[in-house]
Amino acid sequence: MLDKVKEIQSEVADFNAQSIEKLEAFRIAYLGKKGKVTLLFNEFRNVPNDQKKEFGAQLNVLKKTIQSKIIELKEQIGSKKLNSKTEIDLTVPPQPYELGSRHPISIVKNEIIEIFSNIGFSISEGPEIEDDWHNFSALNFPENHPARDMQDTFFISKDIALRTHTSSVQVREMEKRQPPIRTISPGRVFRNEAISARAHCFFHQVEGLFIDKNVSFGDLKQTLSYFTKQMFGDKTKIRLRPSYFPFTEPSAEVDVSCTICSGKGCNVCKYSGWLEIMGCGMVDPNVLDNCKIDSKIYTGFAFGMGIERIAQLKYQVNDLRLYSENDLRFLGQFKSANI
Repeated sequence: MLDKVKEIQSEVADFNAQSIEKLEAFRIAYLGKKGKVTLLFNEFRNVPNDQKKEFGAQLNVLKKTIQSKIIELKEQIGSKKLNSKTEIDLTVPPQPYELGSRHPISIVKNEIIEIFSNIGFSISEGPEIEDDWHNFSALNFPENHPARDMQDTFFISKDIALRTHTSSVQVREMEKRQPPIRTISPGRVFRNEAISARAHCFFHQVEGLFIDKNVSFGDLKQTLSYFTKQMFGDKTKIRLRPSYFPFTEPSAEVDVSCTICSGKGCNVCKYSGWLEIMGCGMVDPNVLDNCKIDSKIYTGFAFGMGIERIAQLKYQVNDLRLYSENDLRFLGQFKSANI
């Protein structure tokens, strides 16, 4: 695997492009969904444990090197085109002009992906329109479960609906391959709810899944502890409260120490010192069996968080509607947070 990384590094170093078309073909070949670097990230699970740390570090360096080279070559090509024209380029926007910024949801999503990628989680995606099996039945939802009610779900037909969570992507991953499986599934989901400062009819989630032999609740807690410290700071603490989800058993809600008062108590955390950020648990054996994975051999954990919720805690946004109103005054506040 390390030899593959060095081979690609050599190819990138030798590459040069004279046109935007060739540069775009280069980007797709290495960073596209089926690009060489993307495939190496997907093969991370096959790397021997003693090589994972070095391999992951080199992969991240390689990805950043390619991104930097693409930006550099794009500037060079643009500069050549400008110099080859007349002294006055009438296509240049009038000065001064403002640079745009990434949406806060994209900023936080990318940060979450990077944190979990560093510990070997691959990225999986799936359709936003799902059938009953992948959205409900395979996940151990009984036919009379409240989440199947029209109040919660946007149904297109009797057995087709807009997905209510990205757990449906996890089902597809379990159906496609046998363990070990270590993946996160970011994406947009839909709930039939009234729009308010605290709720919306669509939002974004990142759900994680890890299945292998001898996976324990301790592994889950350690993973979530690592994530929260990376996201909110080294002093962040977590606590797990017993809960219920149809697809995990046992299940828990995860709280982090308040990012505003550091756990001392304030109006944001309602003077409890804690803020809820996600749900988690051990994958129910019924779910494993539904996906043709032997629950007598394998165990696993799953977790799911709302990206809006994480962004709310990180940036102190108190109204979910702001994320979808495209107000430039709101979005302009995140220019310095671009990643």
